Amino acid sequence: MADTAQTDAPEQGEAEVIQFDDASRDSLHILPMAMLPLETPGLRRAKLIKNARLETVVEIFQDRSTGSGQISPDHLGSLFPSHSKTLRVDMVQISKLVRINSFDVYTLRKELRRVGIAVNDAKALQLSDAKRAELTGYMKDFTRPLLQQVYGSDERQITDVADILAMLANPDREEALANLRLLSEKLKVKLNEIPDFLEDYGDVFLSLAYFRSCLDGIVPEVQRFLKWAMEPKASELIARDRNIVKMLSDVQSKLTSITTSITGRFEAFDRRSKDFWNDISAESFRSVRHQIESHHVTIGGVLCGLAVKMALWKARFPQGGAGPNKRVEFIRSEILPGLDHILAIENAASGMK
Repeated sequence: MADTAQTDAPEQGEAEVIQFDDASRDSLHILPMAMLPLETPGLRRAKLIKNARLETVVEIFQDRSTGSGQISPDHLGSLFPSHSKTLRVDMVQISKLVRINSFDVYTLRKELRRVGIAVNDAKALQLSDAKRAELTGYMKDFTRPLLQQVYGSDERQITDVADILAMLANPDREEALANLRLLSEKLKVKLNEIPDFLEDYGDVFLSLAYFRSCLDGIVPEVQRFLKWAMEPKASELIARDRNIVKMLSDVQSKLTSITTSITGRFEAFDRRSKDFWNDISAESFRSVRHQIESHHVTIGGVLCGLAVKMALWKARFPQGGAGPNKRVEFIRSEILPGLDHILAIENAASGMK
């Protein structure tokens, strides 16, 4: 099934309703333009995506047989000549969006608010139900201490993040209710405000689970890529070219530095979240939330950059292999461009408190 926006025919006098698939909404590098208040009809069916060079382009269509039809935002005028007036209005928004480093929902929440762009439906900035269910295993790491605080154990049947929050909001034992009262005292919030705290807690750690899931998928791919990318050094012809050897070493050094640094950031989040349960208070939770949310944009930018590059590598070389020269050319033309940008994002963020 093609990963394209689906259009419902509008009733007379009603605006066209365009739905977008969950895979796009859960992605790091895709922004379905249907979520935006655009006036150019054709644009509402398109997507903003990050290409392997980390440039933002407009994807007009995407199909397994025909591939991806992409155009620079600056060239949209030639595609919609009969909508020049509405396109001029829409380009004000689009010009702001091209500078966003990642299109994951957590980055978009912050960045769209920062540049003053609203969305048609707030649900567009939430992970899909399928993705939430997929992240349940990750969420258990963060909800286990909460369940132990309220129920004394975490041996409960959980299939979705919503199950955890519902269980905590509606305790089924008198002892659990008493523990919730104790929790409300420690947090210095009223008992009837505990559901709001649980929702905030769940959303903060759902974001961390989402990014960690992305990281866990990307790091092994980077390691596989580096093994593949460094093999040309064994070629006698490549080994004699100091410039190529230096380029390969630089790519290895930069990718290793990026993945090591961002992994370290996640370890810091784990420590802070554990510290919160050792010293439960509204202030300590605000501190944890601030630390995690302040990193959303940079984590999204780094993971998005790595993800699109690894995806292109797997698409071009699904079986691995290829001769040394072909590998070197791919690394030079597709991996190297934008790599310094990813490293700069990570280096700037690694010192954040």
